[in-house]
Amino acid sequence: MIIPVDTLLAWGAGYKKVAAGEIIFMEGCEGRFYHQLVSGSIRWTNINDDGREFIQAMVDPGDSFGELPLFDDGTYAASAVANKDSVILRLNKASFHQLLHEHPDSHFTFTRLLAQRLRFKFMLLNELAVRSPEHRIATLFSYFKTNKKNICPKCQEVQLTRQQIADMTGLRVETVIRTIRGLHEKGSLRINRGKVQLAV
Repeated sequence: MIIPVDTLLAWGAGYKKVAAGEIIFMEGCEGRFYHQLVSGSIRWTNINDDGREFIQAMVDPGDSFGELPLFDDGTYAASAVANKDSVILRLNKASFHQLLHEHPDSHFTFTRLLAQRLRFKFMLLNELAVRSPEHRIATLFSYFKTNKKNICPKCQEVQLTRQQIADMTGLRVETVIRTIRGLHEKGSLRINRGKVQLAV
């Protein structure tokens, strides 16, 4: 949880329900709210002129998303789309700034979060530039496991579709399917009833 729900509500945040497939905000638009996911799933994505998606991040409950315009007064760097019916908390920009001013611990939390996301982007850019499909996917899964994101902690199941993995790594879905099968044959991961599970 980035900011406790009670704190957000006390500062005037409101709940917003979004349906699966609904666009919460568009890339290039002005950022006027702090967003934090309460339930459901959101993807933060760029879409090119051909309609191809590149997923920047999958957002889990308790995570925030779309914060950049709140700090640099620019526009949204990516669009946010609901993967399934979801509930978010929204707090207007001015109230968010005042909250951070009066709660320095929350400000430090955001500094750390933005640094982690920047580190992830450096890692991903390096993978996209020079690495093989196998290395890209293995590194992505390793990152998720280390950071407890998109992996079931009990069964080690990857909670992403093969299309979502493709959209995060810049690969074609056919390449992802073939590469995952190869990693399974090498024993680096398991495929159980079509679900990908990391080797313990």
